[in-house]
Amino acid sequence: MLKQIILLLFLLLGITISAQETSFIAPDYKAIEKEISNKKSTYYYPKLMERLIKNDTLLTHDEFRHLYFGYFFQPKYNAFWQSPDEKKLREFYNKDTLGVADYDEIIKLANHSLSDFPFDLKQLNYLAYIYHLKGDEEAAKTASYKFHNIMNVIFSSGDGKQCETGFHVLLVEHEYVMLNLFDIKSNSQSLVDNCDYLGFEKGKYKVDGIYFNIEKMLENESKSLK
Repeated sequence: MLKQIILLLFLLLGITISAQETSFIAPDYKAIEKEISNKKSTYYYPKLMERLIKNDTLLTHDEFRHLYFGYFFQPKYNAFWQSPDEKKLREFYNKDTLGVADYDEIIKLANHSLSDFPFDLKQLNYLAYIYHLKGDEEAAKTASYKFHNIMNVIFSSGDGKQCETGFHVLLVEHEYVMLNLFDIKSNSQSLVDNCDYLGFEKGKYKVDGIYFNIEKMLENESKSLK
């Protein structure tokens, strides 16, 4: 059901994702860390996060880049993060149809998950879909705005053609959100240097696989195991 939600949502709300074919900028983590720690900077992290939580739709692409990649440096960041409501939400994912009575419970659970991790792309997408079903188009567009801009941050970080230009992600789950977005299925997963490589069925797509840079995820994992 989740794939259908993603495809339907983009059709309903006119959302576009701009994959970067030739133009992309890998995140400069040292510069980002410096900016988000500077109280005088427009990218000071607490202020940016406050604007995101308050659904500020004037956040720019660069501000979203500092929000997303800056989260690596937040004490709460956990490369192993899973939604605390995953089990309950999965029950709704697995339903063929949703009843009106389901909407408010899903909205409550999805927002609770996002309060724990504001870059839970799966819940942002699902939340926008549920708001649309409920008839709250303003809330649906706000959730879609966040989803759209976060996805564009990921797309702007690389082209995925090799490890050196892999897409940078906070979670492995974000890799699969991207694949679902384009209705692509992987049949293998392997670690190549500091990249997660998702392989596809040979000859089925224009490329045989996509690289995701998980350098900061690996650093976080290493710290958590010490």
